Amino acid sequence: MLLRHIPFLKTVFVYSFTAFGGPQGHIGMMTRTFVEKRKDITQQELLEYNAFCQMLPGPSSTQTVMLIALKRGGIPLAILTLLIWVFPAATIMGLFSFLVSYFDTKDIRTNLFSYVQPMSVGFVCFAAVKMMQASVKYLATICIMIGGFVATILFRSPWVFPGLLVVSGFISNFSNKRIPDPHEKPKKINWNNLWLFASIFIIAGFLSEMARTHHWEHGKIFNIFENFYRFGSIVFGGGQALLPMMLIQFSSGANPAVHADNLMTGYGLVQAVPGPVFSICSYVGGMAMGKYGPFWQAIGCVTGTIAVFLPSTLLLFFFYPIYQNLKHHVIIFRALEGINAVIVGIIWASGILLFQAIAPPDHFEWAHLVVVLITFSLLYFTKVPAPLIVVAWLLLGWTMH
Repeated sequence: MLLRHIPFLKTVFVYSFTAFGGPQGHIGMMTRTFVEKRKDITQQELLEYNAFCQMLPGPSSTQTVMLIALKRGGIPLAILTLLIWVFPAATIMGLFSFLVSYFDTKDIRTNLFSYVQPMSVGFVCFAAVKMMQASVKYLATICIMIGGFVATILFRSPWVFPGLLVVSGFISNFSNKRIPDPHEKPKKINWNNLWLFASIFIIAGFLSEMARTHHWEHGKIFNIFENFYRFGSIVFGGGQALLPMMLIQFSSGANPAVHADNLMTGYGLVQAVPGPVFSICSYVGGMAMGKYGPFWQAIGCVTGTIAVFLPSTLLLFFFYPIYQNLKHHVIIFRALEGINAVIVGIIWASGILLFQAIAPPDHFEWAHLVVVLITFSLLYFTKVPAPLIVVAWLLLGWTMH
């Protein structure tokens, strides 16, 4: 059954090496790759998937890719897609943990990535325009989009996202024009995913505490699994929200598992790596186990990666059938119109914030704005494949410096 999905998996593999810019940049790449080029889903479905994943803890862009695969080939294809999507970034960040441990990272050349961030802003703008065309058609949705944009700019907190989704869904329910299709059969809910999620959470906590109190040899690996499993269960707002948690967990106290300088180095490196920002957990897991030797450092990389992606995967498989059943109720169905509109506003705001971060007023570079405009124009007005655009900017950054 999976053989007929090989072209899709090849596309995911290429996508995993070219998806820069975090969740905001990824949504633009998904629009170009899975909506326009392959037509695996519609623009409306991508908006819906993205909105649903914003309500769950964990890496939203990873969950969105998994939902695309879930629609095509069910849970087996979704799991295979997760592995292919995560593997390159996790491997690169794991190797960085060895590099930082054994070499002076000050000499690492970063010119290759000079234009990656403004290029990502171009992808964000492209996604925002495409989604706006699909979902923002009436005065009410325009107002919701603008409200989401302003709130995201003013309140720069991960918790603003769930709040905006609830408020926008409430507002769009004042419209009584949209009625769901009553003929769709309800989806079966697999409660095993929720029981497995809860069981692993409890067992991981128990073993972590036993390893700590009984001073097990190499017991740190149990602590790492519990730490990252907990992070993957409660983190909203993407990989950026991971940093403060990891600083408290691994870099505080008199004898930190990972020094704050090394943690910040990893956070900087992951910004220049394609794929999910959550792949920084491979780096931190490796750094935390580095003192036990290369073998255990590699085990730390693998453990950190598995632990942080596992809970969000189990929660996705449990809650998505519930969401599909609920969205056919009138209240939820009408709420989606407002939720989709506010997501567009959030994406526009993300593009502005990303551009401000790379081009602050006191260090503004016109070259960055030019990169944004060229990237957007290539995506919107031409059929140049997105991976070629990424490779072109990488090569230009390498040759221009």
